[in-house]
Amino acid sequence: MRPDTAAGLPPEAGAVRRGAPMVRAEDVRVRYRGRTVLDVAAITLPARRTYALIGPSGAGKSTLLRVLGLLERPSTGCVFFDGIEMRPGDLAARRRTSAVFQKPFLLRGTVADNVGYGLKLRRVHAKRRAEDVAWALERVGLAGWEEHSALTLSGGEAQRIALARALAVHPELLLLDEPLSYMDPLLRWRLTLEFADILKREKVTALYVTHDQDEAAVVADVVGIMRDGRLVAEGDADTALGLPADEWVASFVGMEPAMRGRVVSSGGGIVEVDCGGTAIKAAGDVPAGTDVAIAVRPEDVALRRSGGDEGAHGAENRIVVTVRALHPKGALVSVVCEAPGARFGASLSRAAVRDLGLAEGSAAVALFRAGAVRVREEGAGA
Repeated sequence: MRPDTAAGLPPEAGAVRRGAPMVRAEDVRVRYRGRTVLDVAAITLPARRTYALIGPSGAGKSTLLRVLGLLERPSTGCVFFDGIEMRPGDLAARRRTSAVFQKPFLLRGTVADNVGYGLKLRRVHAKRRAEDVAWALERVGLAGWEEHSALTLSGGEAQRIALARALAVHPELLLLDEPLSYMDPLLRWRLTLEFADILKREKVTALYVTHDQDEAAVVADVVGIMRDGRLVAEGDADTALGLPADEWVASFVGMEPAMRGRVVSSGGGIVEVDCGGTAIKAAGDVPAGTDVAIAVRPEDVALRRSGGDEGAHGAENRIVVTVRALHPKGALVSVVCEAPGARFGASLSRAAVRDLGLAEGSAAVALFRAGAVRVREEGAGA
């Protein structure tokens, strides 16, 4: 192996060293049997960043991935790499991408045979191929596994080999389509952390499709949310998953819809928002008089007994609320809290709900930090 000291890449990995491309699609539509299954006006995958697409089954995520990866020709629309239009039939363009799918399809033979398969198809010399295979295995934490039989690998090992195979060809665009969805929860979470670390280190332009928002939040620089073939929300993970664009997005990400209000004071990095009877403090410098949407994730909200000792919580927001609903979700309970002009959720353990005596109609005190409140400007007030 001949690592490049500046980037940790083999010297011949010129495309990656020079910079992975920005990928953009415009006016992309796909129709099957007269039915539109994908309708995206525009989407941009930033260079050297990971873009995660999330949404329910059938939302069009995998179809969009295939279009952006030049694996499927759209009914209408164009795909550009750094401003240059690419077409699915262009073999040179296709070779700029590689993919990891839901199930790690491996060939009979050794790990080296599998990782080097794409390089062999590209007629890369055997010596260089061995160097690239060794480099890719090192990147996924399996250095020295070249002679292992592919038939003896566990599910997690097989998926890491599939990722190594994709990385070995030094792609400019890496596609990952539900790469961890069939794994058990413990293995899935461990590999999520590993994949996130690898994607950040390799700095390849990546499109990561998943239905799991926690997975997306860990791996992605940008998150897009799809519904019925359309891109309905987009932004950094904190914004896309923490400040819902509409009621459907709120329900999908497990939150109450964003609250609306007006900034009544601003200073020292803190704004106070009047939500129609309830004042909520948020981190920011939005000018007074600005209409905003705000939201707080349920896991950022603590509940205490009304009139009880809150302790040294350090929260800038202390709001007396009425419990409107309790929704069990596995080991946790989603508690819907309401105050004049404000409605948000809190995520508590079942034991905490019992200890606090929470029930529909009961009173409680919600506490959360100003820094946990996401703010989006919606226009200046009159």
